[in-house]
Amino acid sequence: MFQKLFKLKENNTTVKTEIAAGVTTFMTMAYILAVNPSVLSAAGMDSTAVLLATCLASFIGTLCMALMANLPFALSAGMGLNAYMAYTVCGTMGYSWHVALLAVFIEGMVFIVLSLTRVREAIFDSIPLSLKKAVSVGIGIFIAFIGLQNAGLAVDGATLVELVSFREHFTTSGICALLAVIGTLTTAVLYVKKVPGSILIGIFGTWALGMICQLIGIYVPDPDAGYYTLFPSFEMTDFTKLGKTFGKCFSVDFDKVGIFNFIVVIFSFLFVDLFDTLGTLIGVAAKADMLDEEGKLPNIKPALMADAVATTAGAVLGTSTTTTFVESAAGVGSGGRTGLTALTTAVMFLASMLFAPIFVAIPAFATAPALIFVGFLMFGTITDIKFDEDSYTSAIPAYLCVIAMPLFYSISEGISLGVISYVIINLLCGKSKKINPIMYVLTVLFILKYIFL
Repeated sequence: MFQKLFKLKENNTTVKTEIAAGVTTFMTMAYILAVNPSVLSAAGMDSTAVLLATCLASFIGTLCMALMANLPFALSAGMGLNAYMAYTVCGTMGYSWHVALLAVFIEGMVFIVLSLTRVREAIFDSIPLSLKKAVSVGIGIFIAFIGLQNAGLAVDGATLVELVSFREHFTTSGICALLAVIGTLTTAVLYVKKVPGSILIGIFGTWALGMICQLIGIYVPDPDAGYYTLFPSFEMTDFTKLGKTFGKCFSVDFDKVGIFNFIVVIFSFLFVDLFDTLGTLIGVAAKADMLDEEGKLPNIKPALMADAVATTAGAVLGTSTTTTFVESAAGVGSGGRTGLTALTTAVMFLASMLFAPIFVAIPAFATAPALIFVGFLMFGTITDIKFDEDSYTSAIPAYLCVIAMPLFYSISEGISLGVISYVIINLLCGKSKKINPIMYVLTVLFILKYIFL
C-alpha cells in the first residue's frame, strides 16, 4: 500500500527509512509544542488550547503535504511569526489575539487563491538556481545556529555571540551544553559509519545521557532558571480547553479595529510566511535532490496548497501561522524522500495530543545535535555554486543570501537580500538577460517592505 501511494521504489527509499525519517523530523520539531503555547500565552491565549491547536494544525498541514504533494516536509506553527503575533500585533499594536487570528485566517485564504492561480509557483520558478542552492546552504547554517542556541553553546556576550562557559552553572547550562557536544559527535560518528537512524539515535541517546546525569546528581533541575526535570510526566491533556480558541477568529468587533493597520498586519503575515515557506521548500528540496534541471520542484503547487490550508485551519483552531518547517531537513538528512515521512510526522503530532507531556519533556539540548549535524549536510550544497570570475554576478548574491539568514535570524531576509543584490548587480553589469521579469517585481516589493514595514 505504501509503495503504491508514495512511490517508494521510484524515490530509492524504504518504509523503514521513511518512518525513521518522519520520527526524526518530529523529534526536532517537538520543541514547538512547548514553545508555541509559551509565546502565544503572552497574548492572553490559554496555553493548553494553543498546544492542542498546534498539534491539530500540524497534523492537518503535514497530512496534506504527505497526501497532496508526496513530499517529506512537515508543517507547524512558525517561529518568528508566533512572536510577531504575540509581541507586536497583540503587544505593541494593542490588538486582541482574536484580531490576530483573523489576520492569519485571511492570510491563509489569500495564499489558497495565490496557490490556485500559480502565483506562488511562478515566484518559486523565477528565482535563479544559484540562489536556490544558496538558500539551502543558508538554511543549513541557520538551523545549525538554532541548534547551537538550543544546546546553550552559543550565548549572548560582548561580541553579540560567544561560547558558553561550561564551568559556570555546570549543573544546569554547563552540563546541557556538554551533553549536546557529546550528542553531536556521537551522531557524526554513527552517520559516518552508516548506522541507520543515526540522527534519531543521537536525539534519544543525548536525552538518555541527560536523564542519567539527573539521576546521579550531575544535572540538577532549576525551574526558576528554566531547567526542568528531564523525565517526562504522564498526565493527560484537558481536551475541553480547545474550545477557548476554536473559531474565536470570527468573533471580532471591527469597530475597534483600524482597517489600515489591520491590512498592514495581514500583509506582514503574508510577506514573511510566503518567503519563509518558499525558502524552506527551496532549501530542503535542494538538499534532497528533488529539484529538476531547471531548478524547479515538480510538486510545488500541491506543497504550497498544503501550506495555505494548514495556515487557514490553524487560525480557526487557535494558533499563529502554520508553515513548512526548516527542521524537515532533519528527516531529509535521515533519508526521507516521500510523503510517508510527512505522514509519520503527522501521526506523531496527532498522537502528541494524548502524550503531550512526554513529547514536551524532550529537552532542547537533545534535539540540538540533530540540527547542528543536519546543518552540515545542507552546507554541502555550497559546492554546486560556481565562484569563478565569470559567475561573480550569481555568486555574490548567493553569498549575501547565505550569510544573511543566520546573522539576521531570518530565512526571508536572506532571500530578500539575495534577490535584491542579484537584480542590481546583474543589471549594472550589463547582464539583464539573466534576470527573470518576476525578479524585478520581487525586488521592488522587498525594497518597499524595508521602507514601510
